[in-house]
Amino acid sequence: MPGGRLTHEDRIRIAAWLADGLGYAEIGRRLGRPTSTISREVARNGAFGDYLADQAQQAAGRRARRPKPARPVEPTTGGQPTEAVRGFVDQFAMLLAATGLPRMTARVFVSLLTADASGLTAGDLVHRLQVSPASVSKSIGYLEAVELVVRHPDPGGGRERYIVDDEVWLRAWQADTSAHGEIATAARRGIEIFGAGTAAGVRLGRMGQFFARLTEQMGGSSTLTETAVRDVLAVLAALAHAGRPLTLDTLATALNWPRDRATAALNTLRHQPDLADPLALRAIAPATYTLTARPDRLSPEQRLALEN
Repeated sequence: MPGGRLTHEDRIRIAAWLADGLGYAEIGRRLGRPTSTISREVARNGAFGDYLADQAQQAAGRRARRPKPARPVEPTTGGQPTEAVRGFVDQFAMLLAATGLPRMTARVFVSLLTADASGLTAGDLVHRLQVSPASVSKSIGYLEAVELVVRHPDPGGGRERYIVDDEVWLRAWQADTSAHGEIATAARRGIEIFGAGTAAGVRLGRMGQFFARLTEQMGGSSTLTETAVRDVLAVLAALAHAGRPLTLDTLATALNWPRDRATAALNTLRHQPDLADPLALRAIAPATYTLTARPDRLSPEQRLALEN
């Protein structure tokens, strides 16, 4: 039910809607869930664009059975962090602030990052940092919006505790990698619109190449399993051999695969478009795909020569 744990049926729907190209917000709306619930679910169980409903359900079951870690003893003096801890928090916060994170927000984040497994309440943060409740509330709001912090109910009372959970770095990595890949893809679409020989096309080409390389370096094909790479190559070969657009179901049937397997291969291609280089996967309708040549691999002169 909405607000409870995701069911196996929910996960099957998420996998299908991802394959149809729906965003997290739309999937959340259809399931009656917050967008953050969907993004966390895919981050936990969809590494490298490979979200499979059955595997996600099994992983959720394993997490539910996993014993809770024992709470470590935190270095404090009279209920307050030691001088060494306070110095580390302030120094680390300054480094994060230099990357653009607001300084107070950085202090709150590092305090949560260095807290024990149960996290901290807003009152704990006010006490530790000696700041106003409003400052803490504003910082927590910022961190929740970018999904660096999650909240859980306090078992001992009605307060909420804030935690930097185990998946935060995976989410941050995927967000960066996915965003870079989307920028590269958008740049290639811009080249088709403006033309490869125009000033805009040249700039977009350079930009697309830069972000494509960045995506490859951050999440390159070396992180994929051998089976995933073979599946991607099989999908490319099938689309090239057909020479026409194929629906997801037609592709799965032709390859004699379960639908989830074909979905996973297509998701991998969407998130790591350089795997198809010098071709590009293109969705021309819901769950319908074809291959096109990347517009940045040929110069305007080469294109003109091939067209004549």
